[in-house]
Amino acid sequence: MSKSDLFESFARTGKALASGKRLELLELLAQGERPVQQLASVAGLNLTTTSAHLQLLRDTGLVTSRRDGTRVLYQLAGPDVAELVMLMFRVAERHRPEVSAAAAGMRSRLLPDGVSVIDRAELLDRSRRGEVLVLDVRPSEEYAAGHLPGAVSIPAGELADRLAEIPADVEVAAYCRGRFCVLSYDAVHLLTDHGYTSHLVADGVIEFLADDVALTTTTLPARATS
Repeated sequence: MSKSDLFESFARTGKALASGKRLELLELLAQGERPVQQLASVAGLNLTTTSAHLQLLRDTGLVTSRRDGTRVLYQLAGPDVAELVMLMFRVAERHRPEVSAAAAGMRSRLLPDGVSVIDRAELLDRSRRGEVLVLDVRPSEEYAAGHLPGAVSIPAGELADRLAEIPADVEVAAYCRGRFCVLSYDAVHLLTDHGYTSHLVADGVIEFLADDVALTTTTLPARATS
């Protein structure tokens, strides 16, 4: 293979990332292994389109798949894929003013007044000292696949009905799939409206994975069958 051919091979990986929906799928896969049907539902795509995106990502080595009975399960090929995606985001924000402005505008628009953004180092330090409750607001299956040590799982859609589980006198820091995931914004809005001192965690699980942060897994209780 010539140098030109090698560079063309490298370029195929870049082309695989040249789709907003494929980036969304990679963020979802950073949360854990998933079947195509679930990915399609969460990403708001039909099965045919989702399968085509996943096939391209698999052909370029960014995801892997395995069969589980009649289902095909997909996962990231490795944490370095999450690192690649996060590096691309960071470069775009740093060197493209319109991207930086859009990201800042999103946070300004969605973040409630009075809510601070807490970075990971401060979060982990304050969590170890028992000064803040770390709240994972992703679906329970994603929490089980990998979460920050000590984090409490209350999915965003259940939070309104489970506020009584959070002591009124604690500070709460919420995180979700990534730094642009709106679930944590929804959570801090709800918490703030109910009088809690809440913080938005600056990043989420795909950033944790990219930066090699140790995550904890949990076995979900078996579902009752009729």
